[in-house]
Amino acid sequence: MNHHNNEELKKLISESLRERPDSYPIQQLFEEFPTTSELMDVSEQQLVRIKGIGMGKARQITSMLKLAKLLTIPSSQEQVKIRSPKDAFELLEPDFKFSTKEYFICLFLNTKNYVISKEIISIGSLNAAIVHPREVFYAAIRRCSASIICAHNHPSRDPEPSIEDVNLTKRLIAAGEIIGIEVLDHVIIGGNRFYSLKEHGHF
Repeated sequence: MNHHNNEELKKLISESLRERPDSYPIQQLFEEFPTTSELMDVSEQQLVRIKGIGMGKARQITSMLKLAKLLTIPSSQEQVKIRSPKDAFELLEPDFKFSTKEYFICLFLNTKNYVISKEIISIGSLNAAIVHPREVFYAAIRRCSASIICAHNHPSRDPEPSIEDVNLTKRLIAAGEIIGIEVLDHVIIGGNRFYSLKEHGHF
């Protein structure tokens, strides 16, 4: 985050918490989490360790940061049609922009490939998101999806799939065939690049 944006965010959080920007809790917050990535992934547990920030203020801060993420996501997702892996990448890339953790997200599509919903299925550690097909298709059925596109990020910024990524994709495809909900693709996002398992012949 550049200095200008840092000051703007500091001002926004200060006003929300009714604190001065130079107050101890605010100064300490930005000293301990100086980058956008660190701030966007901060937990309530980490925040309450800062003197002057209780659970109430911690929840305010995390809610505000979630909102900041949402504001970078295109609105009217129901109007977005996915015609290619690049379309999925362009829709999802803002979600992963500041993340230091691995997120597994599904796009739920209707019969004409319009996005009807998007949902985070799993949040992992620095290098692994634990995903079970049951969770993916429970969400897909709940959304009345005709098909899905799975996606996750590599915080390393290298979108090349691991063996685990390929194996998970095969399990998801098999489960989808049984249930009748097609997995159209699994897109891995690393920085400003992406890797489509469909395009690379993994299914």
